[in-house]
Amino acid sequence: MHRTRALVIVAGLLEAIAPNRIIEPAERLAFENPEVGRLRRWTIPIARLEGLLFAWLAARAAGPPAFVRPLFAALGAVMALFPRSTLEFGLASSYENAAELEVNSWVVPLTRVLGACYLVAALGARRVATPMQEENATGDD
Repeated sequence: MHRTRALVIVAGLLEAIAPNRIIEPAERLAFENPEVGRLRRWTIPIARLEGLLFAWLAARAAGPPAFVRPLFAALGAVMALFPRSTLEFGLASSYENAAELEVNSWVVPLTRVLGACYLVAALGARRVATPMQEENATGDD
């Protein structure tokens, strides 16, 4: 197993088991006023589900299912092209008082970079997977 996959699995399991260990430090980093934020009641369960999903996707020997790549590519494209709108949507979905949160100046550019990474990873995963599938079809290992 590659180190990156192992890291994603561990991070996903940590998010599933103890989401506050990730959410609270992220709030302190991302917001100028993290003490103001009031999470919606579904934010923690959704974070747990997200962690399980990432761990499952990373742990699959066959890689992510085919339908996941276009979803990640679309999400990445939206994040890269519209980082401020993506951030506003995410905050409104996760916080009862999103308008009161003051986001640090580097968060919007980081959202754009993360979106580009999602897009590249989703598009690159298909290209990397194709030669392996061809090798297995011909019997070469």
